[in-house]
Amino acid sequence: MKKKLTALALSAALTAGMLAGCGGQNGAEQTAVEVPTEPFGDTIKYDPSVEINNGEPVSLDLWEWGSDDLFQQIIDGYQAIHPNVTINLVNNPWEDYWTKLPLALDGEDGPALFNVHNSYHENLINYMAPLDIPLEDLEADFTGVGAHVIDGKVYYIDYGMMTGTVYYNKAMWEAAGLTEADIPKTWDEMIEVAKKLTIKDGDTLIQAGLNFNDDFHQNYLLGLNYQLGANLFQEDGKTPNVNSPEMQQVMQMLVDMYEKDGIGSKDFGEKGSDSFGQGQSAMVVQWGHYYNTLKTTWTDIDFGVFEIPTFDGETPYAYNRYNGESTFGINKNAPADQQAVAQDFVKYFLANDDAQIAFNLAMSIFPAKKSLADNEEILANPSLAVLAEHIDRYIWPGPMPATVETSLKKAGQDVFFNGVDIQTALDEAQANIIKDMENSTFTSVENLYAYASEKKA
Repeated sequence: MKKKLTALALSAALTAGMLAGCGGQNGAEQTAVEVPTEPFGDTIKYDPSVEINNGEPVSLDLWEWGSDDLFQQIIDGYQAIHPNVTINLVNNPWEDYWTKLPLALDGEDGPALFNVHNSYHENLINYMAPLDIPLEDLEADFTGVGAHVIDGKVYYIDYGMMTGTVYYNKAMWEAAGLTEADIPKTWDEMIEVAKKLTIKDGDTLIQAGLNFNDDFHQNYLLGLNYQLGANLFQEDGKTPNVNSPEMQQVMQMLVDMYEKDGIGSKDFGEKGSDSFGQGQSAMVVQWGHYYNTLKTTWTDIDFGVFEIPTFDGETPYAYNRYNGESTFGINKNAPADQQAVAQDFVKYFLANDDAQIAFNLAMSIFPAKKSLADNEEILANPSLAVLAEHIDRYIWPGPMPATVETSLKKAGQDVFFNGVDIQTALDEAQANIIKDMENSTFTSVENLYAYASEKKA
């Protein structure tokens, strides 16, 4: 029988950490950790009997940006196996992390281990050591590994996949006479349901049926294009495709939702996510982390979750994009003994199912570890359960430079608030992204998507 950190012990102690996104709480009471006695894992196996650093004391730092309890639990589990190892957890606020980390890695005293976010891939990759785990083993256990291969080496992978789902207010749903049988499968059906959920006093909007304020770029413009068979990048993998006819169609649908269908308004709350949490909007499309926001911040909202609709109700090229939550990075400039521990720690993390479950549940992320796709604890989370059937139909474009999101956000703001026509706004976004990416090494990995051959010609 395998002994390891239990998912219950991990997840119960972590709610104050990653659940809050960027504000873990220090000083949490530590949970007792069972020390494993036998190897565990799938293809990637971890053998706790193997001594690290010849049993000699070794100390190293692990930098992260605000999930102290979550990271401390996995550190405690590892140190219980290897009491000669001390891993010091160093918290940095998100706003400071991406300035401080590259500077530290460029020197002699940078952390041996550090938390990675793929949006900062280009800032970090030159400081990273490749994982000392065979590529075929990584691919056997985890989804999406191929997108992270650089010249035959892998420096980090995704431990989970986050994407958008629809959250709806059950009380508003019931008051409108809707049942689960009314859950929409198409965007046309979504609009009709939203109309029933919309409440107005004359021309004054009291309750929005659907609110996408501040989220239209992330949850719609950067995802629904795939439903229409269009990638975010052209065949060369470098030129953006954001002024495509498909993107115009998505933007027009959003404009019509507010201006024609009247199911919401650009002036009805700055953020749709807050409006939903405040009980003013009936539906929002949000990424996985929102599930935990509702559970911890907007606790009075009784909500349900369903998968994002499609345009025709059929299985699309892809339902939406996802973004991966990344494993740890290893500092190639760290001393050899620290690097050896760092490599071992990453292997321990990847092999440990219960740690994987806890990390994924903490942010409502669908596991990249294939053996956990039907895990009961994972599927007990409704925002993950609705993804299970079609998770292979979500696509990752790669670690896109931030300009892709910010330029499309500006395009939407120009359309809704500044009277700019859709084509002009998208053309400006296209030009801005091209300019900002002139010196970027980014290349899209959309061609590695399992159903890439179905892309619209």
